[in-house]
Amino acid sequence: MGRAHEVRASSMAKTAAKKSAANGRASKEIYMAAKQGGSDPSSNLTLRGLIEKAKSNQIPKDVIDRAIKRANGGDAENYVSNRYEGMGPGNSAIIVDALTSNVNRAAANIKDVFNKNNGNPEGKVSFLFEEVSFFAFDHSNQEEVLEHLIMSEIHINDVEEEDGLVIVTAPFKSFSAVKSSLDEFGILEYVVAETRMVPTDGYIDISEIEQKQNLKILLDRLDELEDVQNVYHNVNM
Repeated sequence: MGRAHEVRASSMAKTAAKKSAANGRASKEIYMAAKQGGSDPSSNLTLRGLIEKAKSNQIPKDVIDRAIKRANGGDAENYVSNRYEGMGPGNSAIIVDALTSNVNRAAANIKDVFNKNNGNPEGKVSFLFEEVSFFAFDHSNQEEVLEHLIMSEIHINDVEEEDGLVIVTAPFKSFSAVKSSLDEFGILEYVVAETRMVPTDGYIDISEIEQKQNLKILLDRLDELEDVQNVYHNVNM
């Protein structure tokens, strides 16, 4: 299956538990950005980008507001971000981003999940990925979207069309600029609007059913961990 299929499947798979986890992850990101750079999105570009990302992912406004209020209230809680990488079934490459108040706990739990689910937490795979701003939405004319972004003088990596979805990738730091331009263009709903790690050489296929099922189990177990913020891989699921 292509990337558009994976994007749609990921969006449709958002259960209540996953939505709750997504709310918690967005809250931590926004809290830390507001605490470190101030609570005014007009002057704190990191915070503004995270708020836009949260809104695009249907994070409730009260979750966003509470996170900023906590930061303004001098909450002493602190989170540390770390990136882990490893190999999964079928020679898959996996990157795990954690945002945690306990680095030792996060590292131990992530390694344990790899070890118990047919993975290798010692694999080095970051060179296979790049960090980008990623948008996917329904639109009938890819060329119109591309022309608008070019006229807006925004640096983008690519605009593609697949299975009725327009997929825009851009440099990591261009998230807010691209999102604002697409909003101006009239895009009201996004299947995906986020920053993410994507494989530089594209997604691979795993033909062996058992390996693919084992990979899904590993990814699900990682996603269930309290300290895990994002999980990225290079497999067409």
